[in-house]
Amino acid sequence: MDCSRSLCALIILLFLCLQSTADLTGSVLFLDSPNRQYFRPPLSDPITEGNSLLLSEVGAAVSVLLGFAPPATLSATGSSKLNEILMPNPFNRPRAVFLLDVRGAEDSRVMMQSDNTLLGSAHRSGVISGPSKADVLLTDEDEVSVISLNEPLSSDTDVEFTDNELSDFASWLGGTYVANALEPVTGELTIPLPSGADINLHLSKKADREFIGSLVFLVHNTRKAVDVHQDLSESKKNPAELITGNFDGIKALRETYGTEGIAEQGLELFFISMSKIFDSLQTLYKGQIVGVILFNGSPLPESETVLNLVYSSHPSARSLKETKDSSTSANDPEVVLVRRTLAWLTGIILIIATLLGIHFLLNMPLTKDTLLYSNVKLD
Repeated sequence: MDCSRSLCALIILLFLCLQSTADLTGSVLFLDSPNRQYFRPPLSDPITEGNSLLLSEVGAAVSVLLGFAPPATLSATGSSKLNEILMPNPFNRPRAVFLLDVRGAEDSRVMMQSDNTLLGSAHRSGVISGPSKADVLLTDEDEVSVISLNEPLSSDTDVEFTDNELSDFASWLGGTYVANALEPVTGELTIPLPSGADINLHLSKKADREFIGSLVFLVHNTRKAVDVHQDLSESKKNPAELITGNFDGIKALRETYGTEGIAEQGLELFFISMSKIFDSLQTLYKGQIVGVILFNGSPLPESETVLNLVYSSHPSARSLKETKDSSTSANDPEVVLVRRTLAWLTGIILIIATLLGIHFLLNMPLTKDTLLYSNVKLD
């Protein structure tokens, strides 16, 4: 009997351990500003269950970085985790966040091994599976500017990008693009990687085309976000700025080539592009922007996102009551008559009082005994 109980306990323990390991379905990178410090120094310990975040806690961190209060549903444990990541000063928030959901890539270890000092010093945490979605709590829409990174390059759905755009993109990354004279957008893209190898992508292949298209969209829409930021900086408004979107290029490569080979090179190319994008944003925002890169191992359909933007506006009950009463009685003839009568009577009384005051002031005798012009005699 004792042996059977021990065996059952061992099986349960192994099951819990396996379940704990399976719960880690992704990771998240918090990219800090090189000029300002919005995050605490990253831990050197590897990702474990204890220092991982729930998806809802990632959403709460984004809300805090934008300068808003976290959701009231955030647990005490979640608050403690955020305190280990975010700097404690509530008056030192960037109020600008670059939020990207990288689908089909559950681990960011390759990025952490990058030679780039900005990415190498990022704060990395695991993401525990739970609800498939979480909320990013925002205030009124006038207080935050949300810019999408998923807009197509052209309103024409048949034209995604051109050979010239591909050539500019390759040159931006230090590579080359050889166009196909017989058919547009079917050439070969070659870009050198920091590892010493070159990645060769053929645009005639569907997976390669989807991957490069996702990168081109990401770069192009980030530049549109830059234009929006410049317009906001020239206006009197100073809203928080959230640049958000999804990246499906890694998922397209892994579904075709697996997790090794060209997919690994594609992930490395994504890291290079992400580093250049974030460097340019840091220069534009003068260091007042951070990055939150979520690596989601179990992606949702293309039309859905793991982090929902929720706007909260809470007018007081008194304001609601006054609005309701005014709307029901504003057109009442008796109310209109009373209000007009009071307005006319008040105006007439003020006019009479003003005229009397002017009359007595102008006709006041300038005698020596007047209290206005002499001291009061106490004898």
